[in-house]
Amino acid sequence: PGTTVSFTESKVSIYGDLCICVDLPGTYSLVSRDLAEITARNYLISEEVDAIVNVVDASILERGLELTIQLLELKKPLILCLNMIDEARRKGIFIDKEKLSEILGIPVVETVAVKGEGMNELFREIRRTYKEKLVGKVPQYGPTIEKAIKQLTEEIKLNGIREPYVSKRFLALRILEEDPYFLKKFPVDGLIKLKEKISETIKKESGQRPPLAISSERHAMSLNIFEDVAEVKTPKPDFRDRLDDVLMHPIWGYVFLLLIMYGFFQIVFKFGGYLEGPLIDVFNNLINQLKSSYGSQTLLTKLVEGVIQGFSGGIAIVLPYLVPFLLGLSLLEDLGYLPRIAYLTDAFMHKIGLHGKSVIPFILGYGCNVPAVMATRILETKRERIISATLSVLVPCSARSTIIFGLIAFYVGPTAALGIYVLNIFVIAVAGRIMSKLMPEEAPGLMLEVPAYRLPSLKVLLLKTWFRLREFIYVAWPILIVGSMVLSLIEYAHWDILINNLLYPLTYVLSLPKQVGVTLIFGILRKELSLIMLMQALGTPHLNQVLTHLQMMTFTIFVVFYIPCAATIGVLWKEIGRKWTLFSIGFTTGLALVLAVLVKYIWILAASLCVLSHA
Repeated sequence: PGTTVSFTESKVSIYGDLCICVDLPGTYSLVSRDLAEITARNYLISEEVDAIVNVVDASILERGLELTIQLLELKKPLILCLNMIDEARRKGIFIDKEKLSEILGIPVVETVAVKGEGMNELFREIRRTYKEKLVGKVPQYGPTIEKAIKQLTEEIKLNGIREPYVSKRFLALRILEEDPYFLKKFPVDGLIKLKEKISETIKKESGQRPPLAISSERHAMSLNIFEDVAEVKTPKPDFRDRLDDVLMHPIWGYVFLLLIMYGFFQIVFKFGGYLEGPLIDVFNNLINQLKSSYGSQTLLTKLVEGVIQGFSGGIAIVLPYLVPFLLGLSLLEDLGYLPRIAYLTDAFMHKIGLHGKSVIPFILGYGCNVPAVMATRILETKRERIISATLSVLVPCSARSTIIFGLIAFYVGPTAALGIYVLNIFVIAVAGRIMSKLMPEEAPGLMLEVPAYRLPSLKVLLLKTWFRLREFIYVAWPILIVGSMVLSLIEYAHWDILINNLLYPLTYVLSLPKQVGVTLIFGILRKELSLIMLMQALGTPHLNQVLTHLQMMTFTIFVVFYIPCAATIGVLWKEIGRKWTLFSIGFTTGLALVLAVLVKYIWILAASLCVLSHA
């Protein structure tokens, strides 16, 4: 829960039956408040679901069973998957799955998903559950709650209220728990009045309002079931249990965070830098041979040169940095370190007026800003979603990181590249603080599930890296190639002169060559295009021959902060609306210009002081 923010579908064949598998956002309850959990709940109640696979962490079974009890109330075919069963046994928790299956009335399967253990049995049980319609036993509450459910169920029948894919008992429970979705959907006077009357009765008898009373009984049920089916022994000693004493320490935790991130980026810099130069030379030689054979100014040469430069950009500049970056990100995620980064940076989020789960979109932003903006759905208030979405587009995604690695780290040095990341964090902090002051509201605190450390599976790491990489290969790379061809045609027709003249005031302020103007337009489509087009517009892949370190820095600062890419703009429009999307575009562009100019003058001032000191 708190990481998946939309549902995804895929087709899968289960013993000859073609099925559509839907991965829903993680949730602990069907009475939800944030958008991600509401997405999961609404899908379950509004679709003809053939079978539900409830995946719980076996090492915290007593917590997961509360959702299982709610899913049983749906009266839909259900399977309980006890994942991470190896972790549970390591903690000394041994579960009698046959007894648990008997109590719940549904199949129970033990799995270790990262190793593929138990998956064949799970697929068999999914097929059996669907075929035999194994809906399980409906949980029974105490007499007071059951009486209230019965009264509301009769009132629902009397008013002809129905929800196509759920039972009337489920509706009665949701209304009794004051679920905003159902209260808004069925504003029937008689039903609301009866609910209020029943609520007062429950409050008098239990001392709690119905939502808390039902939640308490459900919690007691899950604990009782856990005690019946689980034997808890002394856990096996494991060094991983002591790691958090250091990695989440109030002082040493931040030291190791800085060391880990520094090491991570150094590896990316070194790996990418080792490959970038030789690969660029290969493609540059190919272009020189093309020009010597067919001439440098023919239309055919320009088009083929554009194609070669598009391939060159992907192979020589993007992939050498993107592959280790995504692989490292997946490694940190599967090790279980990313949630600990969220925990450590929570205090930082408090400083800028954002709390708790706002950390998650920022972490996702280092991979891609699109899921980062979508991840703001897990935040409870509109104010937090707007601020977090606006700030998350400032985080250097993998595309912008490629520019930082391929230009600044390669030519200026890794320290300068790291400096851009530090500047970025500082700018986000200041911008967040200002926006929080302009939109004051008490934000919720952080309740974060921190998983156990696990040794990642190499197969899973490679698959996860591939899934993230294929978006570049199938979407971004073709855009790079087509963009390079378009720029070649623009240069052939001399339209680039017109565009560069229009953008000259901007490039002049940034002290960049006039030819750079056209590349900034392409960067709005995909950020990587800015760097590829820069090489093409300046006529050389060896940018240190035509740009100073200062020009490289101002170009990178501007591109890192200016207008979000087209895909991110589309998601912003959907998530926070037109007004705030336009604000984000204007804000980031203005911010990029101010920062680039500031960096330019600070660099010039620092260089002047160095000259004076040497004199």
